Amino acid sequence: MSVGLDVRGLGVRYGEVPALHDVSLAATGGDFIAVTGPSGAGKTTLLWAIAQAVTPAAGEVRLDGTPLRDHDDALAQGVVLIPQGSALAVTLTAYENVLVPLVARGVTGAQARERALAALAAVGLAESGTHRAEELSGGQQQRTAVARGLAQQGRILLADEPTSELDHDNRERVLALLRQQADAGALVLMTTHDLEAAEAADRVLHLDEGALAQ
Repeated sequence: MSVGLDVRGLGVRYGEVPALHDVSLAATGGDFIAVTGPSGAGKTTLLWAIAQAVTPAAGEVRLDGTPLRDHDDALAQGVVLIPQGSALAVTLTAYENVLVPLVARGVTGAQARERALAALAAVGLAESGTHRAEELSGGQQQRTAVARGLAQQGRILLADEPTSELDHDNRERVLALLRQQADAGALVLMTTHDLEAAEAADRVLHLDEGALAQ
């Protein structure tokens, strides 16, 4: 699963508004990195740009020395994005929300079902898989999104504010799961406003006005 990430001079603009400016960082599989900063600092944009879900205006993202071409390429290379706000399909059950991306990636039926159920159990939602996403609380939706990301077993896991809707116990549960992913060889990059959550990471980067603090 080991992977090398090299972000070089990354810049993103939304129209005339700069969101990221000359951001560079390097990390490898096994790293658990937290990115902190105020609202509007560019934390979400950084993750989306690494995942190639937004097109950089400058710079590039390399995995194992090879530039990523687009979002499909990033997905194929094992880049998994857990978006802020869960982004679930509200009419699907929690289980279906975790299962569908696996099937879309070509995971076989039995294996996909096993991974989806295991991921829901890991986040404490084994009994809630049959509930539609719209019936879940905000915290349960967030944990379902985390389960969806974990089930994909990516080499790079980009988690955008994954603990923002969670109480203390579930925050600790999710942080422990992210740590497990890093210990298993994945590269985990997490944005957070929560300085206590950031302390769970191996390294903390601070982003402000679209640039990493030196």
